[in-house]
Amino acid sequence: MAASGFQTGVGLELDGKVALITGGSRGIGAETVRLFIQAGARVAFSYEKARERAEALVAECGGPERCVAIQQSLSTPEDGRALVAAAVQAFGRLDALVVNHGIWEPAEAPIATMKEAQWRRTLGVNLDSVFGLVQAAVAQIEQQGRGADGFAGHVVLISSTAGQRGEAFHADYAVTKGALISLTKSLSSELAAKGIRVNCVAPGWVSTEMSAAALEDAELGPRIAAGIPVGRPGSVREIAGPVLFLCTPLAGFISGEVLNVNGGAVLVG
Repeated sequence: MAASGFQTGVGLELDGKVALITGGSRGIGAETVRLFIQAGARVAFSYEKARERAEALVAECGGPERCVAIQQSLSTPEDGRALVAAAVQAFGRLDALVVNHGIWEPAEAPIATMKEAQWRRTLGVNLDSVFGLVQAAVAQIEQQGRGADGFAGHVVLISSTAGQRGEAFHADYAVTKGALISLTKSLSSELAAKGIRVNCVAPGWVSTEMSAAALEDAELGPRIAAGIPVGRPGSVREIAGPVLFLCTPLAGFISGEVLNVNGGAVLVG
């Protein structure tokens, strides 16, 4: 408490809220799980294969009363709907959906030779499953109605700079991430008046396992860093923080926004 009696500090609090975070066992997802727990939310998160990591994260976050891990592959709309149902079964409600999962094939694939199987798999994981997730989550949030804070719920989609400027030799990935930006704007126009805020976070290069091969390459890594005005890739916490903010009342007047978190590498409004 300051000497004047004015209380200092601003809390990003989600007490009493329930969040579902996809791809939560590692990287950006795991750090987002931690921050939401620290903000007071109960969190369900999905994983596909990393059972030990998922169980360790649950234990770190206070056990199954605060955090649950749900094993669920995500490549079809049905998968997405099943995950939402499991999260609601675990905690009885849903207030925030963070769509963080996705795949990016590190090997370059020229469009002339890209395998149709790669194209279909990327669209299935990065886009088709998102349709089912959002559809089921919005239906659940609408059923619950608005809370005491005046909001019904929040949806945050994780896109990428690739969705804004494209990415040569990774057209499959860039197409899906661009679609998430369009989906954000469409859902905001549809749902804002119902008290559901839909926004997007578009990270640039972030130090994760998925990007490690590129960032640690002796030739490519320095070139990537040189293209980022702040001089380095981001950390997972630097992405998770903005995601948390967008799910709090402090972001109540933000809807349909694409929040660029890329160290200044891509400047778009």
